[in-house]
Order: sequence, then C-alpha cells, then structure tokens
Amino acid sequence: MDKIFQSEKIDLELLFGNPICFVFVFYLVSFTTVRFSDIFPRKLSPFCYIGCFPGFGTSSSLSSFFSCFFFFLGGSVSAHLCFLEVALWLCCLCWFLDGFLQPAKMVDIRRNLCIALHLSLITLACGVTDPSDLKVLNDFRKGLENPELLEWPIDGDDPCGPPKWPYVYCSGERVTQIQAKGLGLRGKLPPSFNQLSMLSNLGLQRNSLSGALPSFRGLTELQYAYLDYNGFEAIPPDFFDGLTSLQVLALDYNPLNKTSGWSVPVELAKSVQLTNLSLMNCNLVSPVPEFLGAMPSLTVLKLSYNSLSGELPGSFGQSMLQILWLNDQNGGGIGGGIDVIASMTSLTQLWLHGNQFASMVPENIGALTSLKDLNLNRNKLVGLIPESLARMDLEKLDLNNNLFMGPIPKFKVRNVTYDSNFFCLPEPGMQCAPEVNALLDFLGGVNYPENLVTRWSGNTPCEGPWFGLSCNSKLKASILNLPRHNLNGTLSASLAYLDSLLEIRLGDNNIHGGVPGNYTELKSLRLLDLSGNNLEPPLPMFHGSVKVIIDRNPLLVRNNTASTVSPPSSSSPLPENSPAPPKPEISPSTVAGSNSSRPQSRPKRTKRYNVLLLVPTLILPFVLLMIILYICFRKRRKGVSEAPSSTVIPPRDTSGPVTKVKIKFSNNTKTSLFTHSGTSSLSTLSNGTENSRSIEVGNLCISVQDLRKVTKNFAPENELGRGGFGTVYKGELCDGTKIAVKRMESNIICSKALDEFRSEIAVLSKLRHRHLVSLLGYSTEGSERLLVYEYMPQGALSRHLFQWKANQLEPLTWRNRFIIALDVARGIEYLHSLAQHTFIHRDLKSSNILVGDDLRAKVSDFGLVKLAPDGERSFATQLAGTFGYLAPEYAVMGKVTTKVDVYSYGVVLMELLTGLTALDEERSEESRYLAEWFWRIRSSKEKFVAALDPAAKETEEALESISIVAELAGHCTAREPHHRPDMSHVVNVLVPLVDRWKPMSDELEDSSGIDYNVPLPELLKVWQEAESKGSSIGTLGDSLGSIPTKPAGFAESFTSADGR
Repeated sequence: MDKIFQSEKIDLELLFGNPICFVFVFYLVSFTTVRFSDIFPRKLSPFCYIGCFPGFGTSSSLSSFFSCFFFFLGGSVSAHLCFLEVALWLCCLCWFLDGFLQPAKMVDIRRNLCIALHLSLITLACGVTDPSDLKVLNDFRKGLENPELLEWPIDGDDPCGPPKWPYVYCSGERVTQIQAKGLGLRGKLPPSFNQLSMLSNLGLQRNSLSGALPSFRGLTELQYAYLDYNGFEAIPPDFFDGLTSLQVLALDYNPLNKTSGWSVPVELAKSVQLTNLSLMNCNLVSPVPEFLGAMPSLTVLKLSYNSLSGELPGSFGQSMLQILWLNDQNGGGIGGGIDVIASMTSLTQLWLHGNQFASMVPENIGALTSLKDLNLNRNKLVGLIPESLARMDLEKLDLNNNLFMGPIPKFKVRNVTYDSNFFCLPEPGMQCAPEVNALLDFLGGVNYPENLVTRWSGNTPCEGPWFGLSCNSKLKASILNLPRHNLNGTLSASLAYLDSLLEIRLGDNNIHGGVPGNYTELKSLRLLDLSGNNLEPPLPMFHGSVKVIIDRNPLLVRNNTASTVSPPSSSSPLPENSPAPPKPEISPSTVAGSNSSRPQSRPKRTKRYNVLLLVPTLILPFVLLMIILYICFRKRRKGVSEAPSSTVIPPRDTSGPVTKVKIKFSNNTKTSLFTHSGTSSLSTLSNGTENSRSIEVGNLCISVQDLRKVTKNFAPENELGRGGFGTVYKGELCDGTKIAVKRMESNIICSKALDEFRSEIAVLSKLRHRHLVSLLGYSTEGSERLLVYEYMPQGALSRHLFQWKANQLEPLTWRNRFIIALDVARGIEYLHSLAQHTFIHRDLKSSNILVGDDLRAKVSDFGLVKLAPDGERSFATQLAGTFGYLAPEYAVMGKVTTKVDVYSYGVVLMELLTGLTALDEERSEESRYLAEWFWRIRSSKEKFVAALDPAAKETEEALESISIVAELAGHCTAREPHHRPDMSHVVNVLVPLVDRWKPMSDELEDSSGIDYNVPLPELLKVWQEAESKGSSIGTLGDSLGSIPTKPAGFAESFTSADGR
C-alpha cells in the first residue's frame, strides 16, 4: 500500500505530519464536506447522523467558508459541529492508514488530529447568536401574552443552538427565518423587529397578534412575509420601504387603520421581485394603484373585501397577472368599464363580483385563452353577452345579478349561472322578437341606462314593466316617451323597424350625433320631440304631417337651413283610417316642412290667413274664462244664500225600523230634531218663510258651528293628517264620542254644485262594510264642505310601518301584516264588486288605510274622486292619486279601471313586506320606486330575504307565507291591467294564508268553495283553466291576464260569516 502512495507521488508524511499542511487539508475537506451535504438530500448525507445537519447548507457560500476558516475567532455552533465531524472522519482515516505508515509518522499525525479536535471543541464552546438578533427575539417573547407556546428556553441565550430554539432558523450566527404560524400567539410585535437584518422568511400567519405592525424598513433580505389572519390594527407609512427582495406579502384579514383606511404606498413599486401580493379584508381604500399593473414579476393580486373605488387601472392591460381578485368591495366598489381585461392574456382566474362595473363585456374577451374561472356576479354589466364569451373553454362562469339583456347564448362551459338578469327569454339559444331587438339596439345606442334596463324585460314590449313605452290595441309599440331620463349616446336606426310608432319623445337628454335618415320611413309617426339635446345636422326631411321639435339643440338651430323637411304630399303614404295630415307647423322649435317649399307668389295671403287664425285663437280662451268665472260666481252666491245643511249620522245598526229625522232650516240656523217611522226618503216641505228638509238619518245632528266647536275651530293641535282632498281633524262630542272631520279643500269642490255634492255623499253614506271607514255624514255652509267619519284611534297604517319608532309604537308582526292585507283586500273588493255601484278608489295607499285599537284595518277616502258611472268600467278623467302607487296606464294615459286600485294594493303589499315607502327620493336610483325595485329583487331569494322588514323577524314558517304574498304583489303590479287579478281573487289567496296564522272564528269572512290549502301556483292554474273554458263571471272585456277573473264555482258575492 505504501508503494501505491509512493507511486502516486503523494507524501503522506508531508501531508499529515506538517501542522500547516494538515490545517489546510482539514479545512479543504471541511468545505468539501459541507458542499457535498448541500448537493445531496440531507437524509442521504452520512453527516446527518451525528446531529450536525443544521450546519449543512448554512455554510454553502464562499463567505460562509471564510467565516468557518476563522472559526477559532468565534463562529457559529453549527459550523463548529461540522468541523468536529470532519475531524472525527480524519481520525477514521488515520485508523485506515495505520497499517501503511511508519509508527513514528503516525504519532505526528495523531498529534495533529488531537490539536484539531481540541480546537474544534474550544470553538464549539464559544459559539453565540448575534446579540442584536437575540435581543429582538427576547423582545418578541416579552411582548406575548402566552410566550410558552413558542417553547423557547427561559434562560436560553443562543437561539441558533445548541439546542436550537423551536421555530427559529439561522445562517451562521444570524436569524434568517421565524416560522410560528397557527400557534395561537397573542400579543404585539416589538418595534425593533426590522433589526433582524438577515431575516428572509417570516411566517406568523393565523395567530392572534394585535397592535400596530412594526416598520419593516431596511429588511433588504426579506423574501416572504406571511402576517395574514391576525388582529394587527395599524400599519406604519414606512412599512414597505426598502423591501427590495420581497417576493410574497400577505396581510389578509387584519383590521388595519379601521377608521381611516389605508392605501398601498408607491414605495412598494421598488419591490420588483414581488410575485404574490395578498391584501384581502384589511381596510384598503381609494382606487387600485396604477403601479401594480406595471410590476414586472407580479402574477397574483388579491385585494378582495376592502373599500376600493375608482376604475380598473389601464396598466393592468400590460401586466403579467394570472390571478386577480377584486371582489366584494364595500361602499359601492370599483366601477367603470372592464375593457382592460381583454388585454390581460395571462389571466387564469378573474373575480370581479360584488362591485359596480357598469359596461358591456368586451367583444374580444374570447382572446383570454388561459382563463378558466370568471366571476362577474353582482355588478351592473349591461348589453348582450358576447358570443366569444359563450365559446370560451372555461371551468366556471358566474354572470348572476347583472343587467344583461337580449338572448341567452349557448355556453360551452357547463358550470355557468346567469340568474337575475333581464333576458328576453329564459332558455339558451332562443332569439328575441324583432321588436325587442329594435328596442335593445336603441338602448345600446344610449349606453344601456340602468333606469331603463331594469324596467325593460321579457319578449313582449307591450307586456311586463317596459317603462316609457305605450302600445296600441294590436299590442304594437305606439309611443316612446322618455324625456329627461339622462339618455347619453346616439340615436339608433333600429327604431325605424317599429313601424307603429306614433310619437317619439326624447327631449331634454344628452343625445348627440345625427338623426338617422330611416326615421322618415316611420309612416305612422306624428311627433318627433328631440328638443334639449346635442344633435348635429343634417336633419332628415320628414313628411309634413310629422311635428319635429328640435329647439335647444345648438348645432341644429345654428344650421337650421339644413334642418328642413319635405312638404306634405297627397301621394305620401298614410296609415289606414288616419285623418288627413295637418298643415305643417313652422316655429323656432318646430320643423314640419320648409319655408322654401311654400309658393312664393302668395305671401300676403299667407300673412292675412295667419292673422285671421290668430285673432279668434286669442279671444276664444278669454271668453271661455269669463264664462267659467261667472258660473263659479253664481254658484258661490247661491251656496252662500242657502241655509246651512246639517251633519247626518246614520245608524250603525240597520236591522231595526228605519228612522227619519226632520231638520228645520231657518235664517237664524236653528235646528229642530224629531223622528218617526217610515221609509227612507229625502223630501222638502214648504212652510211659509221657513224650509224644512227631511233626510235619512240616525239619531244625531250637528251643525257646522258645532263641528267647529268640537275641533276647536279646526285647531292645528287637533289635526290628524292632510291629504289630496283636505285636512282631517279630531273632534269629541259632548257625550264623549270621537269623530274625524275632513275639511274639504275649497279649490276642489267650489265648482261642484251643492245638489251634485249631496247626491254623491248620499250614495257614499250608504256604503257599509267593516273594512271601510264609515262616512257618518256631512255638513255644508256656504263654500264650507265638511265630512264626518268614524274615528280610528291608531291612525294610518303608514305610522305603523314607517314611523313606529318616532311614535313609540310596537312594530307590526307578520301576523298583523297578513291580517291587515286581508282587511284591505276585503274593503276594496266590496267597493269593486259588492256595492250597488262600482267604486274606484284611485288613491289607495298606506296613509289612506286606518287602523283601530285591535289593529284591524279600514280603507278611507273612497269615493272622493268622481264616481264611476253604472255599466262603465273604464273612463278617462283628471289624474288623481299619489306617485309611487299609480298604475302605469293611469299615470301615462289617464285610463282608469278597477285594476288601478289592484296595482296600488300591490304596492301596499310591498310596503307591508319591506317596511319601505312606495317612493323615496333619498334612496338610490335603483330602489327609489319600490314597485320597480321589488320586481327586480323578488326572483333572487338572497336579495328578497334581505329586503324584508327587519322590524318583523322572519321565521321559516313566516317565509312560506311571505313568499306567497310577494308573488301576489308581483301579479297585482303587472304592467298590463288585464294581467292583474280582481280583488276577489286576492281575497281567495289571502284567506287560507291568514287562517294559518290566526283562526279568526267569527271574524273570518268565508269566501267561496275553493280549496284554499293548495299552493298559490296551483290556485292560479285553476283560475287559468277556468278562464280558458269561458266560465268567468263578470269579467272585464279585455281580461287576458295570468290571473283571470271569477272562474266557475266562484261565489257571485263573497259574504263573510258576519255578514260582510
């Protein structure tokens, strides 16, 4: 063996016998050993079994090697363990060489090995962690409420070993990692935390640490920082300064700066190696920083559950982001468009749900071939769903709760949801009707305004909530009436396909561009109002029968020479049965032909002709005004000269003999009272200078003077409420009987003859129903008109729904609300069907529904609007009612049927369910009108439950009944009158529902022989089948709705058990 070594020219004596050479070989072998242990897995390294594996890898750099080289000056414990291991291996080598070398030489080698081992043991005893790192760790431990969870030795002063402190990892004498996630630590981090200058990995997530985060300024080696799911309450402004090596940062679910919020500082942009930034639910505010999209390495950005606003940064289009979470922002959220996402080609997951994005989905979104998960739920995205999106190879797509319109495409992805939108048809692949497509194109031209998108749904524009659109008898669109609706965009040429349009009213919007030339093809058009916009010339030449209003369009008025239309022509096509076209009108605001088209040889005749027309036009209104004033004056004189009439209070019990009161009228207004048997009548007796009048009456009579007295001359403190017909005052008679006196507004009744007023009141006084407020009588004196009603101590229903806290009332329970709904339905049912005349209330609302001490409801103010004539169910008259409760056909066309009351009743049901007023200008635009908002949210169970009145706590039992009432409210507020039920059918739905909540025994009215235990959809089906067989009784001629009128088996009169 000796020969072998000699043949290789290796002088072992020189190598191991000389101390200097030995030391060199010792460190060379040590460094090689360390490098070897890094190359191979530690569990395979033979050096692991001595327990020195913390040294492997920590000395793998050249700087670590030099540190090891001067181990005798200090050094880390782990390095010394490594050298001790090498010395032991050299001892083994000596044992191997013992048989090949001379004994004298082996003595020198053993001596040198002993020196090396001695030095290793000395330096091992001197290994110490960097003092500054040790101080930070001790400060951290002192700041904890439960430091025992770290299992750090109480008297330990060397975290890097031995023994090494749990959850602490070192490189040399410096701390490089702290991994203590999920231990349940409670306490605060020390301000000196950034003195761990060699810290590269910090894992403190999922603990209960609190207080302010320390500054991380200067932690240039920090690569990973996991601080999420703690309770840190503040973040310093310089937290991100100097984090040049940062790759991952997670601060999720920390209530940072809870009151003021915070934003990501621009200093983070210097962390160019950052790949993953997660700041969910940590009170971020302000817009998403622009610099985030320019960070070259950022691939994961999670900013969900904050209060971000603004719009998506344009820089995102050039980013390398693969995962972007911006969902569920508080306080409105991020808005604007989402066009920028079409350029983010690296995206694999995009969550934008729970924001206010209000644009169309970009057509080229299909270019995102890597995208697999797209969530756009709960935004205000509009328009049609692009075909490129439907063809994308996604794994999950959520389009719920947006404003998408048009047809539903056939999606390639299987896991797709698109509920709560405004599609024309419910099934994918089905195309919308041509008329609907034309109207959707019009909406697209004006950028799909939300206030119209939410009111236009379905595939039949003449049915459902198509606001601003009126239809003719052939169910064709005839009037487009959308002035002052903030329409912003251009006019769509598609309107020309609505060939039945008579009027287009789009004044006072922000429409720009030109007027499409094909509008001249609308052969039925009579009015085109485009005033108050920003339209540009040229204006097409319309037929002379079309009145075109273009004032307050600066460009058109300035270029009015180009805004001319052709004169009327006898050869121009006109609709069938249409009147001859009127002569064109010319004015600064009207273009209906051009002056240049008139013959120029007859200008004087034209001027004379205009003067002849102008004179009678000015005189005639003046003459009519004088005649009207004269008539009013004569009637007023007649009313003043008449002796005052007295209040008549009919008996509450009509089962006994009818009594009659004879009241004497005289100039001194003295009143006498007597009764006798006989039939009800109204007669006048002549007796000298005094007139006596016999009136059907009960047992009490009060003069106007008495009513003034009991109301303290209509004192404000006795005022109960004000309405469209007058003010109601509380009064108390001498016997303690409380009454309500309505003092009619003089401007309402001054033109009504006293005899006509009396005759109408006489009819109203005959109405008796337990759910109608009883009209006890009336009194007149001169222009004074007073109505006396029974007093309802609990006031209006509106007090109990909207002001119950202010009035210190108990909120209505669901049981109370259901019973009130039935009470009101029975009262209106009586007015519509069971009274001798058909009465239409026309102003049904929660403030006209009064409540007694037993919380039973009665309808008031019925019959104060013009009584519907016998045999006539529909008539046009002066508009009455309250906005928010008005049916569309009544508000737009003035057409009145009993279905007007049904619509108002449906709104009252919605108020009972939500506790919200029918109209509130302070609410957001989308929820300002309760009926429209309710239509949108009732199809979503989550939104519907959230909308219920929190004052009446819902239960599972209540939710079933509430759902039935909500569905009924939806039917009652259908756009078309013939789609609404009769009040008799409403009663049939509510009776079994109230039965579940309160068996009302003798108070419950019996209805018909229908099985009330069946669900509402089945009951509706029964009604529909009955109508299809033509078995309805007393239906309206145009009743074609989903809930028909009275089917076979339905009682002709719905008399309750107590005779109501």
